[in-house]
Amino acid sequence: MSGDDVNPAAVPQPVEDVQGDGRWLSQHSRFVQECKDAEPDVLFYEVRVWRELFSPLHALNFGIGGDTTCNVLWRLQNGELENIRPKVVVLWVGTNNYEHTAEQVAGGILAIAELLTTRLPKAKIVVLGLLPRGERPNPLREKNAAVNAHLRSWLPRLSQAQLLDVSREFVHSDGTISTQDMFDFLHLTSAGYDSVAKPLSDLLLQILEETPEERRASLV
Repeated sequence: MSGDDVNPAAVPQPVEDVQGDGRWLSQHSRFVQECKDAEPDVLFYEVRVWRELFSPLHALNFGIGGDTTCNVLWRLQNGELENIRPKVVVLWVGTNNYEHTAEQVAGGILAIAELLTTRLPKAKIVVLGLLPRGERPNPLREKNAAVNAHLRSWLPRLSQAQLLDVSREFVHSDGTISTQDMFDFLHLTSAGYDSVAKPLSDLLLQILEETPEERRASLV
């Protein structure tokens, strides 16, 4: 993409209420209210690895299933970062951007990370890489791998952000994914969750236990 192109995956927009029950906007409103009532150390923008493992970290989870990068950008610009100063933000989004190219999706994720670093200049941003999908190699799996490759190249521009990519843990030597990790070759089983949650937990504890001196050194 040239610098003059508008990336459609980086255009903030709410979810269209096609079912007419207002659930998405209601969740957003609840998150805005939680910002007024809580002081989280860790803020999650994902829905799949939210488990009791992270409860002791004084965390909030603002993930909504089905969100695209556009939806997360809209929510961030409409009150979900007010009054809170988390030490870490965990971002896992992009696999639902079906209409966008890998480059556009990675650009949308980068736009979110840039917004977070601007609004939360003292926070670390952990971006989870997209996981492979499908029992065997397929175009969607290749797209997710391409998104991760772009992120690996682009995120170092932001000193506060880092990529945690555990996608290789799910692909066997013959290129297949096991139902032990993804029961439908997309959604994680308990074992699959563990493959993501353990390295993420280790990284979060490492970040949260940094001394002020170590934090300043890591941002230089």
